[in-house]
Parts: sequence; C-alpha cells; structure tokens
Amino acid sequence: MKIATWNVNSIRMRLPHVVAWLTAHSPDVLLLQEVKVPTEQFPTEVFEELGYYATVVGQKGFNGVAILSRRPLEVEHLMLPGETSDGQARYVEGVIGNVRVASLYVPNGNPIASEKFSYKLSWMDRLLSHVRSRLELEEATVLGGDFNVCPVDSDVYDPQAFAEDALCHPASRARFRALCHLGLTDAVRVFHPEPGVYTFWDYQGGRWHKDEGLRIDHLLLSPQAADRLIASGVDKGPRDQAKPSDHAPVWCELADLPPRPLLTEWGHDVSTGL
Repeated sequence: MKIATWNVNSIRMRLPHVVAWLTAHSPDVLLLQEVKVPTEQFPTEVFEELGYYATVVGQKGFNGVAILSRRPLEVEHLMLPGETSDGQARYVEGVIGNVRVASLYVPNGNPIASEKFSYKLSWMDRLLSHVRSRLELEEATVLGGDFNVCPVDSDVYDPQAFAEDALCHPASRARFRALCHLGLTDAVRVFHPEPGVYTFWDYQGGRWHKDEGLRIDHLLLSPQAADRLIASGVDKGPRDQAKPSDHAPVWCELADLPPRPLLTEWGHDVSTGL
C-alpha cells in the first residue's frame, strides 16, 4: 500500500497538479491539507473519475483536510477529539482495509507571542492524547500531514534564523518528540537520515532555487505499520512546476500483510496440513 501526504495550498489552484500526480504515481491513499474550500465545493467528481473516494473536512478560504482513497474509508473522526468547540478544519481519520489513516494540519503557531502559539501547543497536546489512545488498538496506523514542526536543526536550512519561529520552537519540538516517543516511526527518516531533506520551500526569496527549505510534512507510523515499511521519500517534482504548492508530496510504501491461514476447528492450518 502506497500512502502519500501533500499540503496542496488550495485544491482549486493545484487541481491539475494533483490530478497529474495521482495519474503518474497511483497511490492507494493521498492525504491532503489546506484544500481551502467548503466541503461541498471540493472537486469530488474529478477524483471519482480517477478511481478515488474522497472524504473531506472543508473550510472556506482556510485550512481543510481530505483523504483520497482507492477503497472506501470507514470514517471515525471528522475533527480532532478533545475540544468540541474547535471550528477549524484540521483533522480527519478513518480505516481503509487493515490500515488506519489520518490527515492532519497542525496550526502554524506564529507569532509565538500570541494566542496562535498557545492554540498550536494545545492542539498538539490533544493530538498526543488521541494518538496514545489509538495506539492502544495495536493497528497499523499512519498519521500524515503538515505538522508545522521541523523536528531537529538539520530539517531547516538556517537553524539560527528560525530559532524563535513556532516551527522550531523547543515547545513545538518537544511535543513532536513526545509523539514519536509513544512508539511512532518517522517514515522518511528511515530511508533518508541525511540532512537537507526538505518538504517545503517558501515562495519568497528564491528559496526553491537555492534549495533553502524546511521539513515540516511527515508520515508517522505505528509499530504495526513501521514493521511493513519498505520505502519512503519526498517527491520534489511538483514543486518545480508552474504555479506549484509550496509543499512537496511525501510518501511511504507498506508491504501487504500475508493472508491469514485457513484454520479448522482444531486450529490446524488447512493450507499446509499442519
């Protein structure tokens, strides 16, 4: 199963890019962030023609997350549990076959001397609590999205310049580490431990052409999913196109589970006669 995540920074603006990427790479699941349209205005029909079901939590002009999947999603959450009054569209979760997936868009948090940073930290605390409960299910789980956190200095082109930014603030990083310490695996780092692997390049200052980027988009895997991880990476191709998103797709591939043996009432494997 191939699972990817991509902050598209407006599905209206980036629809041709998303369609082209899906056609070229055929992931089983694509997690989207910042779709920036109300749920009813998401171009569901376009993706249905490509063979994808769409589960969308939209919001006019801001935020918005979605899951595109080749199989129907058994939806379990359309918002992050823990705060029923939170009206921002930042989380959707469900089960596809034997894999639980979630598309999430963590608040940016800047400037840090504002309620925006407090909201980011409280949102990440809610995420930590929810993920802890999900891991108790002992399922193959993939959390993907724009976490708006550079976990370590090697994930940002200029650590000193970003030292007081919400993306690199010690409190943001501490919460990301706490997630990983629950037992989650950073899929990209398994195959790409080298510094300078980025997923975001600002439109300003020629950052893309200078390769001055940030790694803020992540795929975090439960132990059951990490055991099946066979590949991962960042596809920089879409960032080099005309009118691109400022983020690149991040992907991982999980090996299929072997079929369960057919058992008799005595517990013998019929396929082997044992």
